[in-house]
Amino acid sequence: MKSLTRLWVEGTAVAGTLDLLSAFIFSGTKGVWPMRVLQFVASGPLGDSALENPAFAIAGLVVHYAIMACMVGVYLFAAVRLRPLTRRPLIWGMAYGFGLWIVMYWIVRPLRWPNAPLPSATGLVSIGEELISHVILVGIAIGVVIGRGVAARRD
Repeated sequence: MKSLTRLWVEGTAVAGTLDLLSAFIFSGTKGVWPMRVLQFVASGPLGDSALENPAFAIAGLVVHYAIMACMVGVYLFAAVRLRPLTRRPLIWGMAYGFGLWIVMYWIVRPLRWPNAPLPSATGLVSIGEELISHVILVGIAIGVVIGRGVAARRD
């Protein structure tokens, strides 16, 4: 039986890595290198100067996994208290991933970058990439790792 801390770390590692790889791949198809992706992530909390210095890519990696740790932590907190999250981890993981997409792309990003276009203005391909990342790679990963892990602790 895994501890809740271990489940949290595993969920963060799995979902965070899948999300990061998808960001690298989808951005790479647009000619954006992984280092630039990480600099952009760092620029969220650290400001636009992160875009000017490649050293901020390391900060972007830390920021990315810190955000993912929060996302996983919320699901873990809920899964311990709400049995349906552990009985149907795929469905609830997908729903959670969709909720994360709404929060990130309709609330967080517009607050940080008010001039950036909303998803409705970016096109179906961009929306599809975002949803693949958040619903499938992040949501399902969190749902399965946390849901199954918490369920195993109950058995």
